[in-house]
Amino acid sequence: MAGNSGGPWGGGGSSGGGGGNRGNNGGNNGGGGRKPDDPQIPEIDELVKKGQEQLRVLMGGRGGAGGGRGGRGGGAGGGAPLFTKGTLGLAAAAAVVLWGFASFYTVKPEEQSVELFLGKYSATGEPGLNIAPWPLVTYEVIPVQVEQTEHIGAGSRGGDAGLMLTGDENIIDVDFQVVWNINDPAKYLFNLRDPKQTIQAVSESAMREIVAQSELAPILNRDRGIIAERLGELIQTTLDSYDSGVNIIRVNFDQADPPEPVKDAFREVQSAGQERDRLEKQADAYANRKLAGARGEAAQTLEEAEAYRAQVVNQAQGEASRFTAVLEEYLKAPEVTRKRLYLETMEKVLGRVDKIILDETGSGQGQGVVPYLPLNELRKSQEGN
Repeated sequence: MAGNSGGPWGGGGSSGGGGGNRGNNGGNNGGGGRKPDDPQIPEIDELVKKGQEQLRVLMGGRGGAGGGRGGRGGGAGGGAPLFTKGTLGLAAAAAVVLWGFASFYTVKPEEQSVELFLGKYSATGEPGLNIAPWPLVTYEVIPVQVEQTEHIGAGSRGGDAGLMLTGDENIIDVDFQVVWNINDPAKYLFNLRDPKQTIQAVSESAMREIVAQSELAPILNRDRGIIAERLGELIQTTLDSYDSGVNIIRVNFDQADPPEPVKDAFREVQSAGQERDRLEKQADAYANRKLAGARGEAAQTLEEAEAYRAQVVNQAQGEASRFTAVLEEYLKAPEVTRKRLYLETMEKVLGRVDKIILDETGSGQGQGVVPYLPLNELRKSQEGN
């Protein structure tokens, strides 16, 4: 009963050492202590105390309950040193592990690291295992191959962000994206305070410069690809002048429209312009067709005139040659030639005349001839057969 009066739970006495506790516990196990339905707090208390004792022993302290209680190290262990060789070795090993954990790092293939010696740039780490001896050297891993996109236009900072003035004093609403990555992580970290904001400002400024030098119609219709290419070059040139370490991959020129309040009216103007262009093209086609026909007829007339001229000249030359030949024959035999010419001339003249020759040499002098006889018709019918 004396051993059981040390506390309300029957856990241990005030003067007994470890043996007393063990005896008391043994009594409890034997059935003389707390009842089966008593709370479990004494067991948890003992576990906590044991854990505290083991921690103190590990750190070089005294074991047992400590203080005025008679523990296992209550006598001779009171003067033990606080730090032992084992404790110092364990602390040194832990420090080495922590130093290695803080100094060794891994860089992925799509990343690069920037190492800083006392806050100043020292080197650039390549993909793989790298070492940065802490605390003198620190590092920062940057994804250099990841494509990042900056959106400039109506969706970036509000409805009026993409409104720009063209060279012909028209307002246009543009919307485009700039896709970029990092090609020099050291410059990217140290030369740009806010890289994203810088890229957005440079991109918007470059687009405003290009739009101010262009007219409205080419931007809306055919020059978007040219503008996107020129914009990418201008942005890259400006960022290179800042030593930004940023590489512009491409520019996506998505939208170029009139402002929303005048979009319908502008579309009507565009439709009227397209109708005008269509009618102009039809008129040009009709003019070209008529002009080609007129040129063809003119060429045909010229060819016919040339052929007629050649024909007349050749005919005249032939007549002249024939006359010269007849003259030569006439000079040789005038009477024969004169008679032949007369006969040929009469043949030509009378050959074109409808005529009937009556022989009046007889006694009747034309008797027996019907006074009205359609000899011409008879002759024509005979010629037709």
